[in-house]
Amino acid sequence: MAFLKEPFFHFVVLGVAIFVWFSVQQPGEIAEPDADEIVVSEQVFAALASRFQAQMQREPTSDEAQALMDQYVRSEVLVREARALGLDSGDGVVRNRLVQKMAFLMTSAAQSAVPENAVLQQHLTDHAAKFQTPAMVSFEQIGLKSGTPSAEIDALLVDLNAGEAPPEEGLSSLLQRSILNAGLNQVDGSFGRGVFAQLEALPVGQWAGPVTSGFGQHVVRIIEYTPPQTPDLVEVRDLVLADWRSALANDLREAQEAALMEAYKVSRPTADTLQNWIGQ
Repeated sequence: MAFLKEPFFHFVVLGVAIFVWFSVQQPGEIAEPDADEIVVSEQVFAALASRFQAQMQREPTSDEAQALMDQYVRSEVLVREARALGLDSGDGVVRNRLVQKMAFLMTSAAQSAVPENAVLQQHLTDHAAKFQTPAMVSFEQIGLKSGTPSAEIDALLVDLNAGEAPPEEGLSSLLQRSILNAGLNQVDGSFGRGVFAQLEALPVGQWAGPVTSGFGQHVVRIIEYTPPQTPDLVEVRDLVLADWRSALANDLREAQEAALMEAYKVSRPTADTLQNWIGQ
């Protein structure tokens, strides 16, 4: 009986319960009614009133309730006549809507699941990149004149690291000398794509380079670099919970689809046949 303690077993049971609940709450849409009879039952009216209340944030008045029932009856008549004429057959919009409803039923169980903190912590650890704070960098830069020889750049770096004052920069009117607490988007947005990655590879506290940007070459001193950091679970619990439920919903959907598929015999064209169809 150990399987009774498995969380997945609980989710499957909850999924079945949702199917039953949906069939009770939507009898007019699921049950096969008599062709010549339309019954506005208490359950049907409750569903209509619930939708009205969700939209209007209040209960319907007597006149509005009557209008809701009239609209339901008209819709039911048109739906039945459309089905009798076969208008729902092969209709992509109808098929997509039915697929959406089935997907909702198969994944709703995950949205009410409440895992233990240990489960969420493991999910955060396994998918840390989704929740990390971005890397940040503070740096100084000196733009070099176009065509500056490598030997001259090396000599400049030696002088700067020895404490000598930087020379007049050639791009002072275009770029800031100091950039503080900038992320990838800010750096690459200002200097060009790929510059942030070059900065991440430089040592902290000394002049280095050259770094190539959309403006040319630069020598750079990294003042401070803060790598991406994974926050504590308490800081991002709601985000982790939402992502965990989304992953669980996908797992449940795939498992239930596989179970449903077992009831059908599926005939598919061979690769050659399919290629012939494509070529027609």
